[in-house]
Amino acid sequence: MSMKRALLSIAVAAPIFYMSGAAGQNLVLTDARILDGAGGLIERGSIVVSDGRIVSVAAGAARVPAGTREIDVDGKTVMPGFIDAHRHLIQGDPNEWLAQRAAAQMAEFLAAGFTTVLSAIDAPQILEARQRLEQERLVGPRIFAGTFLPLAGPVAPAGGVGSGPPAGDPARTDASRAPRTRAAPAIPRDVTIKAVEDAARAGFDYIKTVIVATPGGPEIETLRLIVEEGKKRNLPTITHAVSVVDALAAVEAGPAVLVHTPHIGRLEQDPEAVRKIVAAVIPMTSTLAVFLPHFGPNNEPLFRDGLPFPWHTISSAGQGPVNARLLWDAGISYGYGTDTTWPPKQALVDELRALRVVFSPQDIVTIITKNAASSVLNSDEIGTLEPGKLADIVVIDGDPLQTSEALLNVVITVKEGRVVFETAR
Repeated sequence: MSMKRALLSIAVAAPIFYMSGAAGQNLVLTDARILDGAGGLIERGSIVVSDGRIVSVAAGAARVPAGTREIDVDGKTVMPGFIDAHRHLIQGDPNEWLAQRAAAQMAEFLAAGFTTVLSAIDAPQILEARQRLEQERLVGPRIFAGTFLPLAGPVAPAGGVGSGPPAGDPARTDASRAPRTRAAPAIPRDVTIKAVEDAARAGFDYIKTVIVATPGGPEIETLRLIVEEGKKRNLPTITHAVSVVDALAAVEAGPAVLVHTPHIGRLEQDPEAVRKIVAAVIPMTSTLAVFLPHFGPNNEPLFRDGLPFPWHTISSAGQGPVNARLLWDAGISYGYGTDTTWPPKQALVDELRALRVVFSPQDIVTIITKNAASSVLNSDEIGTLEPGKLADIVVIDGDPLQTSEALLNVVITVKEGRVVFETAR
């Protein structure tokens, strides 16, 4: 099948990015070490793809129909495309990002193995980027886009709680860290309902909310209203809850996803809280590396906004992984998400560093594939290598069951059956 080369990277490895005008490619990957994302392993097998979907995943060789591209991966590891279930893509002026930087950023995701990205909150230009990707005017991962709706009005600083995402990076001054001494003001029901209608009309895929529960406050009631109104419009609600208190409040309202690991509050001291959170059967994303320092080129510890690391938050770097493991052992679906703006491969390095504290390489394979698909509410289409699912596939030079560092060695990325990235061979 002929392909149009979309762009060439100037990286040393000379990777190539492709864009195809066809709906899907017929493809066979042979001599593959297959990790299906659900715990299955085939040491020497093949994957057959037709019209962008997986036809078969089996041991041994496969018949290659005429007109089908065959890729002999020479024993390398083949696994589902990676999924980042919590990112922020647009930085700076949104129009300038779309015109000048979006194409390069989208290519970076493919080179890092990511075939799906959930944009948790971004400017409306993210919808135009999503459309360009769907129309193949851009080459990049599949994008799901969320928009923000508040659960309460602002509270003065003396009240001990903020008013939703504050100016600057909200994690630096997270309202969940402050004492909550009085109720936040309620938002009128009609205002909230109209905001949900507007989000649906604009074409967003999710509503993003931030819950900071105040004493006698309106947060749970408003979240419940958003969830109910969103369901009427096929618009799921994803909720930022970074403390144990807030996670417990959130699950009362039943959002579709919890987009953070609670990192404030000690779940090892509260087994009943673990039980309640897990019993809600709501997927959770990791985002553990937000509170780890990201080290810059001069060994300077940086926060995700590129400014000096706020060491007063460092306890979250330890408590987050502990709470994550307790929830995992109790049965929660725990998926990969970064909540960062670093380039995708750098973000992967950081999140792997945090995940490795409490998870095995085998666990991490599941977290970045099958469970992350649940966190973007698309596990029926992506996240595992199974017949009938979209053919989102990466080829890895290494064994991610032995070391998660191997996930950094992506040599081919396939999205919906099309080879969209490969290192020059």
